[in-house]
Amino acid sequence: MPPERGLHRSYTVIHCFVLVELVIMAGTVMLAYYFEYTDTFNVHVQGFFCYDSSYTKPYPGPEEISAIPPALLYSVVAGVPTLVIFITECVVFFLQIATKDFENREKTIVTGDCCYLNPLVRRTVRFIGVYTFGLFATDIFVNAGQVVTGNLAPHFLTVCKPNYTNLGCQQTIRFISNQEACTGNVDDIIRARKTFPSKEAALSVYAALYLAMYITSTMKAKGSRLAKPVLCLGLMCMAFLTGVNRVAEYRNHWSDVIAGFIIAVAIAAFLAVCVVHNFKRRHSESEKTQLDNLRNKPMINLPRVASPMEKYPPAVQNHITFAEVT
Repeated sequence: MPPERGLHRSYTVIHCFVLVELVIMAGTVMLAYYFEYTDTFNVHVQGFFCYDSSYTKPYPGPEEISAIPPALLYSVVAGVPTLVIFITECVVFFLQIATKDFENREKTIVTGDCCYLNPLVRRTVRFIGVYTFGLFATDIFVNAGQVVTGNLAPHFLTVCKPNYTNLGCQQTIRFISNQEACTGNVDDIIRARKTFPSKEAALSVYAALYLAMYITSTMKAKGSRLAKPVLCLGLMCMAFLTGVNRVAEYRNHWSDVIAGFIIAVAIAAFLAVCVVHNFKRRHSESEKTQLDNLRNKPMINLPRVASPMEKYPPAVQNHITFAEVT
């Protein structure tokens, strides 16, 4: 293949990447940091009824002793999709070189006299960059929902330890909206007010859905029609079990988990469909020719009926035709 056929010159790709995409990514990371590790945004103080059975579940302990601790969840969510995307893009790139499949390979972008962006770097940065942006966007949406709603965890009253006698709950069931009604550990109380939506459920479903869309749309596995569906369904099942575990340990309500699922599905679907345009693979020239032939081919092929004249020799056919005319 001539070198010029695989090159595409562009002087704006680097400037667009540095001035736009990196700025957006930096702003997203900073906003997620402020939500996660600072007190810039105060959690809404939601009231509760005395002896409300919805919030009297036993305290499951700190997050570190959970069946799916945050360190394990964040490592899997951040590391597994990145590793899978990188390995897949490398394998596809070198297979295209080995088989000389240049029709399906993207062009190398020339950004100057000495700067080249080959398809491997472009595709890897595109997929991983969009995934990382969506991961931080999911975290921002979830943290914003937790701060605004201040929804109470199933074990809230267990860590709140309200003094029902001083609150006047002995005579009648009252609605307590006093911020100083709790006497328990302040950090545990704040964490128990940040449950809607469930962050763990949202991040796990986002990672599983994005990776499932990537695998379905980019991997070409010939010979097995069930390999990709089984792999994608396995990823989704593990993400669903993360939400089930949150409910089983009394750390979230079902409504918290479902809200996290909805946010993650919406963000992953939007990024996969509207942002990443290369989920749909390109057709080669031979495939395009076959598709064009199929489009031009008639839908119904009627059987051919032989004419009675074809049963006779040509001389007899001419005699019969002359007789019919006269």
